Amino acid sequence: MEDTEKMLIERECERLVTQYCHFVDHDEATRIADLFAEDGVCDLTQVSWTGRDRIRKGFQGRENNKKRMSRHVCNNLLIDVIRPTEAVGTVYITLFFHDGEPGRETSPTDCLQKLGEYKDRFVKTEEGWRFARREMTANFWRAQ
Repeated sequence: MEDTEKMLIERECERLVTQYCHFVDHDEATRIADLFAEDGVCDLTQVSWTGRDRIRKGFQGRENNKKRMSRHVCNNLLIDVIRPTEAVGTVYITLFFHDGEPGRETSPTDCLQKLGEYKDRFVKTEEGWRFARREMTANFWRAQ
């Protein structure tokens, strides 16, 4: 595989990671299901959903929660292209969220909830690159 082809695959996978964060943070969480392969798995520590329909239903609650303001800050993204149709990746996640008045533009700064990482497996489908599996590990979380 050419270096340019690998870079394009890496960029497409990076875009999935960014879209995931944007959708959940901007009241479009159900759109996350479209970022997964039809039989994709989304494993978020306490819950695991398989298939787009189940993933969409799982994120419906988050989309309906208008009191929650969140920001998923992802960095240290590392993607390895395995073959032209498969890649794997790891990205660190810092998650801030706070429940308050719907529609606000700010929240308290003491709302760090989790620090961990996503382990991702990406596949190329007829629709383009998608998550085959996304698994979150929370290494640190806010003590209640």
